[in-house]
Amino acid sequence: MNSSFAKGLSILDYFREGRISAHLDDLVEALGTSRATTYRYLGTLCDAGLLASMAGGVYVLGPRIVELDRLMRISDPLLTASSKLMHEVAARRKLNMMLASFYRDSIMCVDIAWPDASIARHFERGRPMSLFRGAMAKIILAHLSPYQLRNMALHHADEIRAAGLGNNWAEFRTQMAQLARQGYAITRAEMVAGTGGISAPIFDPEGKVLGSITFVVAESRWEATDFDRLRRSIVETAQQITETIARQKSGGEGGEMPAKADPPPADKPAPAARRRAASRKKKDTQT
Repeated sequence: MNSSFAKGLSILDYFREGRISAHLDDLVEALGTSRATTYRYLGTLCDAGLLASMAGGVYVLGPRIVELDRLMRISDPLLTASSKLMHEVAARRKLNMMLASFYRDSIMCVDIAWPDASIARHFERGRPMSLFRGAMAKIILAHLSPYQLRNMALHHADEIRAAGLGNNWAEFRTQMAQLARQGYAITRAEMVAGTGGISAPIFDPEGKVLGSITFVVAESRWEATDFDRLRRSIVETAQQITETIARQKSGGEGGEMPAKADPPPADKPAPAARRRAASRKKKDTQT
């Protein structure tokens, strides 16, 4: 049952930028299942609103995904703790900023603030990116657990070498430890030609890395940029977001602790105490 459920959900992995619809026959081939089984999976996903059927056996993403995206925008701790502050900092410094989240073996852009229109908007909410290139990705990678890093080294050795992050596990581990101690990452023209970035990590209350926040700098302004000042600013912004996430978890939405009920007046016992006193008085009378 679990295997069948996972197989059905894997249909959603077929959809990506440049492939926004799928024909039944394409999905039969991609899943390696029978036509009847694939059709049953599709029916379940359509009933859930995750897919919608079109004429000619074509399927597209369904309206439930739009609803889920709205719910994430108003409830995702990373986004709700970051968005307002990020837009304020970007407007004040007149620098473009990005917020990224760790997602499986990649990172995903979850929000952008883009006051400098001279830089093309290559990023947008929902766009997945490599976990091995760019400051926003590398600072997340550096703060993954040793177990996660080991799995990365085992399954993505070629990508790690190509990104210059080490030719073996020992080199990769050493580079990640150095980057984690540094507390920020700077890269130039790794993700998009003509731009670079400086990023800092964001954590949950247990110290697990959730994502990163980044200043995007045009390469034309690279030499004139005070990166020491930007380093302090991006690290401080990331720390503020981390603290806000912790407050939200401990105190509910808005980060405020719930008010404590006032204790009962000294001359007026609490209800439970009054009941016990009445019970004792009744027993004394009966005696």
